[in-house]
Formats: sequence, structure tokens, C-alpha cells
Amino acid sequence: MLSLELIRKDPALVKTAMLSKGEDDCIDTILELDSQRREAVTEGDELRAKRNEVSRAIGQARSSGESPSEKIVEEMRQVGDKINRLEETVRQLDTQINEFLMGLPNIPRSSALQGDGEEDNRVTRSWGDPRDFEFTPLAHWDIGENLGIIDFQRGAKLSGSRFYTMSGYGAKLERAIISWMLELHGQAGYTELMLPIIVRREIMEGSGNLPKFADNLYHDDEDDLWLVPTAEVPITNLHRDEILDYSSLPLYYVAQTPCFRREQAAAGRDTRGIKRVHQFNKVEMYKFVAPEESDSELETLLSDAESVCKNLELPYRIIEICTGDMSFPSAKSYDVEVWASGCEEWLEVSSCSNCTDFQARRANVRYRPEENTRPDFVHTLNGSGLALPRVMIAILENNQQEDGSIAIPEVLRPYTGFDTIPALR
Repeated sequence: MLSLELIRKDPALVKTAMLSKGEDDCIDTILELDSQRREAVTEGDELRAKRNEVSRAIGQARSSGESPSEKIVEEMRQVGDKINRLEETVRQLDTQINEFLMGLPNIPRSSALQGDGEEDNRVTRSWGDPRDFEFTPLAHWDIGENLGIIDFQRGAKLSGSRFYTMSGYGAKLERAIISWMLELHGQAGYTELMLPIIVRREIMEGSGNLPKFADNLYHDDEDDLWLVPTAEVPITNLHRDEILDYSSLPLYYVAQTPCFRREQAAAGRDTRGIKRVHQFNKVEMYKFVAPEESDSELETLLSDAESVCKNLELPYRIIEICTGDMSFPSAKSYDVEVWASGCEEWLEVSSCSNCTDFQARRANVRYRPEENTRPDFVHTLNGSGLALPRVMIAILENNQQEDGSIAIPEVLRPYTGFDTIPALR
């Protein structure tokens, strides 16, 4: 959430930021509502002061045996009624202002790449070379069917389109990848968490998923609970309404959760295979840091995501995301994309973002820079470490052999217990 003080102080900056993210400009409306609110607060304060002064005078008169006039009593009753009306006006204006603020995206960092949309994103570096095959490589949906490890028909039978099941070597491989990723990030200093995957409305609001992205979320209407689209949601709120010790920062967390997305905004895109599905597993990295450290912490977060790709020997590239394609809570972002030889395309497996104090304001996560100083909001960062379906795609497609078998990346073999997924005979 953006600070109302910032909007008052520098509306031009905020308007420019909204334009860079392709958002409607409602800043003048917010400022007008804020002006009305402050006028109502001032008038209410003046009336309370007047009422207190008259009340003291009445009290003194009564102590002297005098009775206040009916005119003064009626006037004070009317003043009280007006104060009540002004308080209700302030509450309504607070609600309106908050609704507007909750709909505003984060302001991009000054160092963020400027651009209007995906076409303006920039490849900053790459690692590894796509493999040269002596045969025509298959796409993962054919590999999965040929090996009997991915079943789209039974997934659809159970839950509908864009669901799938995995069995045998496929299920074991994904479990092994998760275990290895968690251990790898643990060695890099991240504390592992086990989290609820159903959360309250205010938890979704704290991460920035509500109210803007309600259509892409799964919701239990009866209890007003929400299935998480990523572990970022509960981790953002892990220290909700807390004041952290400066000495405890930075805090690094990692968690694996199933993730649930309705993908309403992506209807018709990537419908074949497991590139874009409604339920998938993901390992998420998350940081709470001091504001002055967040830019450098983004670079190390990106490096931690890259280390997964390098260890799996997956060719990848880093994409710097421009302002017009940046996510709602992000102030600066990079995507990590791996090459998939069967699909013959780059697949996003991680998005690493510095969200500055945007989520911390919504979740009220603060720290105290020094003893006896006013608390300030921390900065939060998040990045997939990594999303499992597309990692599975890349491993299956890049490591397929001419006989139909799949070679398992060496780092995973202690976790899988096998070095090859054999071809079916």
C-alpha cells in the first residue's frame, strides 16, 4: 500500500508511477477525499472544543446553584448530533480513501527498466547452451504419456481441465526436486517453514492479492477463506502487526506449498501440458530486510534462484522486467527463464521482486532502527526457488534420450534413488 503522506507530498511522482504501470490515475480523487476528511476532522475538533468549554461553564454554574438555559442545552444537543454526523462522514471517507489506496500498485524503483509492456523487457544475461539433439526431441506431454508418469485424462476426470496426476517415477522426481531445493536454500541461510495454505481475507490483502486479483483466486464463500496462489501470501503476514528488532534483520524464509490459481486472466494460453495449471507445487524464497539493504538483497535473491538452474544444468536467461509489465506489489523485478527443448521455448520458473515497503504497510510489519526511535516499515522481497511444473518440463525435455528414457540430473540422484527414468517396453 502506498502512503497517503507520500501522495499528499508528491502527487506528481505517484501519478507518473501509476502511468508507468499502466494504471488509471485516481490521485486527484484521493486528494479531494483526503481534503474533505481533514475538513471534517477539523470541524469536529472545533465543535468538541466548543462543547467542552460550554460543559465546563455549565458545570461551574450548577456548582453555584444556577441552572443552564434551555437554549444552551438544546444548542449543545445539536452540537453533539453534528459531531456524530461528522464522525460518520470521516469513517465513510476513510473507507473510500482506503479502497482507492488498496487498488494502487507499488511505485517502481528509479533503477527499474522503463517500458510499456512485455515487449520492452530486456534479457540481461544467460547461462548454458541448449542441447543439440541427434533426434527430434518430444514435448513433455508426449514424454509423460509415453513413460506413464503424467496423466492428463485422469486429472481432468478428478478435477476438470488444467489438472493432472503424476505417478511412479514422475511423482518421485517432483518430490525429490522439492526436497533438494529446500535443502539447497537452507544451506544458503533460509529458514524452512511449513505453512497453512488456506488464509483469511486480510492475509490476502496484506500480500496485495486482494482486492485486485480476486477473480484469479479460489475462495470458500461460507468461511471467507482463500486458497493461497503462492507461499508469498502467508509468509508476508508471518510477522503481521509486529515490530522486529533491527538486529534480527535480514530474515530469510523458504517454504514449499501447493499453489492454486484460477488463471482467469490467462484463458486460452498454454493450455496443453503442465505449463499453466490450476494447482502446482512451488518452493518460495522470502526476505524481510532493512530498507537500505533491499536493492542489494534483490540481487542475492536472484542469484539464489539462478543457483537452482545451474545445479540442475538447465540453460537459463535473466529477464529484467519493465515498469509496464511489473507485478502489482513489485518495485523492481527479474524473471528467470529456462529453455525447454521439446516445446522449443523459454519458460519462466521464477520471478524475483523487491516490493519495498508496499506489502509491509498492508501487513503492518515494522522494525525499530534504533532504541527509542519511531518504528519504520521493513522491505520485503520474494522469489520462486523454483516453480515445479516448468522445472519438471525442462528436466524431462532437456534430458530425454533417444530410447525414450530420461537421465536424472546428478544433484537429484541421492534424492530420487534412481539415475534414469526407463522407457516403457
